[in-house]
Amino acid sequence: MQKDQVFPELAVLRETFERGITRNFLWRQSQLLALDSFLIECERDIATALHDDFRKSPAETFLTETGYLRGEIRFALKHLKRWMNPHRVSIPLIYQPGKGYYIREPYGVVLIIGAWNYPLNLCLAPLISSIAAGNCSVVKPSENAPHTSKIIADGLSSYLDRSAVCVIEGGAEKTKALLENRFDYLFFTGSQAIGREIMHAAAKHLTPLTLELGGKCPCIVDENVDIKVAARRIVWAKFLNGGQTCIAPDYVLVHEIVESQLLHYIQEAITDFYGKDPQLSPDYPRIINEQHFHRFEKLLDGFSPLFGGITDHNGYYVAPTILQDVTSDAEIMQSEIFGPLLPVIAYKKLGDALDIIQRGMKPLALYLFSSDPKVQARVVRHSQSGGVCINDLLFHASCHRLPFGGNGSSGFGTYHGQAGFDTFSFQRSVLKRSLYLDPDLRYPPYSSRKFNFLKRLVTLFH
Repeated sequence: MQKDQVFPELAVLRETFERGITRNFLWRQSQLLALDSFLIECERDIATALHDDFRKSPAETFLTETGYLRGEIRFALKHLKRWMNPHRVSIPLIYQPGKGYYIREPYGVVLIIGAWNYPLNLCLAPLISSIAAGNCSVVKPSENAPHTSKIIADGLSSYLDRSAVCVIEGGAEKTKALLENRFDYLFFTGSQAIGREIMHAAAKHLTPLTLELGGKCPCIVDENVDIKVAARRIVWAKFLNGGQTCIAPDYVLVHEIVESQLLHYIQEAITDFYGKDPQLSPDYPRIINEQHFHRFEKLLDGFSPLFGGITDHNGYYVAPTILQDVTSDAEIMQSEIFGPLLPVIAYKKLGDALDIIQRGMKPLALYLFSSDPKVQARVVRHSQSGGVCINDLLFHASCHRLPFGGNGSSGFGTYHGQAGFDTFSFQRSVLKRSLYLDPDLRYPPYSSRKFNFLKRLVTLFH
């Protein structure tokens, strides 16, 4: 157990789980209530931390971080007993008398690796699911949001059972050292590149895992829709969190008939939301760090933005930017933008737009604005993505009853609501039979007559 000595917390968590403490409903309930108390009582400190990390406004913090998490906790508390109940299944006649059922059991000690763009949400949302499922949990916040990382570490150690939940802060080296240890489940949110490393580390111990990655999420705007509403919703979703959202619309595919109209309303919406100078708006966040800021400067090279394009190294400001006449083979279209740059590409036929999407990797989300049911059905049928949202954006990820997760290169595994409970637990099957009625038919020796009768019996009643 030499590796556990590097992180003595892991041995404590392992002992707690083996004692069965976290399997109890009352323990799970108490921890979820305590986590809710943390979000309520520390709401102002949380908002300050997120503002210090990348100037996120208190309203945006509530909508995308604390408010959502509290809703997830309430949903889990409401349904937890039902989720924990055994699930009865019917048993074939040849196994009667008997009964069969399965129960959802916790994996054990799980590692949750969060991301910096929603540094509270992406640590605590999976933690809610892990606690509800009865696991012990190690939370590794992102070092790129240090103020939020600290409040997570301080808060969880004060409010939750420290023998079952711990926070380990640090950079990439700390994460690598953690992954050398054996966990019973891994949950990672982040980039595809790091996701591959996480998967490789999990393979060493044959550890099951969930990867929540990203991708270039397309947004199709059909000609049969209210263009002004579509524009306002696109602007809100794209520039929320400064564009640093894994399910933000990465690029827009608009029917050529309504392209100029959409661009007009997009520019109008940006001004309505953030003023003539978004740099002065208290509701417009900043880029997380210098590395990402310079990445956007490089992406803007060679473009004459239709709108925006202004950058300021002081504070890592990148204005909401609209790029027109972008081709599908441009550099900016080759990987996820993950920031406030929005390419707009016109198409003639819906099939052309679908071809562009299909040539790329499977996105985490796909968006469509159309009032035509046939168009809606066609887009869903002829595309692949983690999720689909029609005539709006992002909200499919905030519905507790909808599983959220990726597909292919955008990740695998789902969570939120019951999907999260299911992800952090496994189905354990139980068959209970009576000792009575024990005919010789099942036992050797098998004569031809006995074997033929067995074949008919199994075929008819299995």
